[in-house]
Amino acid sequence: MKAEFLQIIEENQGIIHKVSKMYRNSKEDQEDLFQEIVFQLWKAFPKFRQASKVSTWMYRIALNTAMASYRKRSISIDYDSQISDQFHPTENTEKSENEEKMYEALRRLTDSEKAIISLFLEDYSYSEIAEITGITENNVGVRINRIKSKLKTILNQ
Repeated sequence: MKAEFLQIIEENQGIIHKVSKMYRNSKEDQEDLFQEIVFQLWKAFPKFRQASKVSTWMYRIALNTAMASYRKRSISIDYDSQISDQFHPTENTEKSENEEKMYEALRRLTDSEKAIISLFLEDYSYSEIAEITGITENNVGVRINRIKSKLKTILNQ
């Protein structure tokens, strides 16, 4: 089970990096959130029935963890050293200016807006976004249009 989990995390860690970067400003906070998401995924892994895609399951847990992580008190968690040492966000020294501006704009959105637009940017369908977020497919479309308008306003400031 542990080997299967580690393989899933390795193959899909980009999801966790994106959510961490979108929901936290500082590198340290992003790394902390990354570790918290991996921990929550590990806790949920035994119950994962593969009724949905792995990426759908990971996004649901990652987004819920990101939105809830600062609402609760920090606790000391003894991570398995193989898990915590193996998956550190990679440093990209050549970040484009446009990418950084986009992340800054995305961080100004509400938590629910961040969740929806991050899934949209990953080319998830409206029905998949609805499944992950728990809102209706029609509401997904309405919210995406509003978020796009809001991002245009933020980026044009």
